Amino acid sequence: MTTSEPRVAVVPDWPLAADAVVSAGGRVVPVEEAEGLVWVDWSGPGRLGALLEASPDIRWVHLPGAGIESFLDAGLVADGRTWTCSKGAHSSLIAEHALALGLAGLHSLASSARASSWEATRVTALAGQPVTIVGGGGIASALVRYLEPFGAHVTVVRRSPEAVPGVQRTLTTDKLHDALPDARLVILALALTPETRHIIATRELDAMHARGWLVNVSRGGHVDTDALVDALERHAIAGAALDVTDPEPLPDGHPLWSMGNCLITPHNAGSSGAVIALLAARVHDNVARLGRGEPLLGVIDPVAGY
Repeated sequence: MTTSEPRVAVVPDWPLAADAVVSAGGRVVPVEEAEGLVWVDWSGPGRLGALLEASPDIRWVHLPGAGIESFLDAGLVADGRTWTCSKGAHSSLIAEHALALGLAGLHSLASSARASSWEATRVTALAGQPVTIVGGGGIASALVRYLEPFGAHVTVVRRSPEAVPGVQRTLTTDKLHDALPDARLVILALALTPETRHIIATRELDAMHARGWLVNVSRGGHVDTDALVDALERHAIAGAALDVTDPEPLPDGHPLWSMGNCLITPHNAGSSGAVIALLAARVHDNVARLGRGEPLLGVIDPVAGY
């Protein structure tokens, strides 16, 4: 698989990715000549399975984003090839959006922006408050850095017991409920797997602080939407700030749209112009590593599901 000049196909054509391949010392070739494939069809697997079946020499496949559920569901990733994705490449950008959503919630910007007359709103400070981040990857690491100036007391909940640098405590997922009662922000930044689907449901929402905000920048399936609607109606929590929903897109007329304690952005936490350059940089780094015979970045574990 290792070569001094990796032969990489880019499908469909994306000039920025092709430039990244060349600048990393690789050569852009047709699929039938390739040992590596950069798949940049943002809509999902599409015809990827048939293409790979006809191209047995391809040993490495790179997917454009961080979300890979559709590729796993299609049964493609566990085919013996090395699969990578762009997880971690745009973590700082998504963490920035998560912080913006959290601050908007705590400062009642959702209800204030909808107001048509002068009225008092409740503001909760972030400084010195407990914050729980569910997920221990790149987004969490970036959030820890961004939260440091606020003096927030950060808990990270993750699969692994390995301590996350810069946080007050690291808990495993089975201890999630220990991290909910005091947190003013509960931020979801983890991969969606069968084990993490509906990781936030009625029991978890009822365990949260009454002035706590739920922030989701990962996948809508992490939250039981019906349970969330109920919790917001009951004011069991202060509110929810969501960049992702289930279903997605959220249908017109859904109760979440009109709730004053819910703030929704259209899954664009990682969609600024900056992210394109970050994803191209991941392609560059992996092609260079491929040429040097080094481990690739963002390798997908088909068993773990991310």
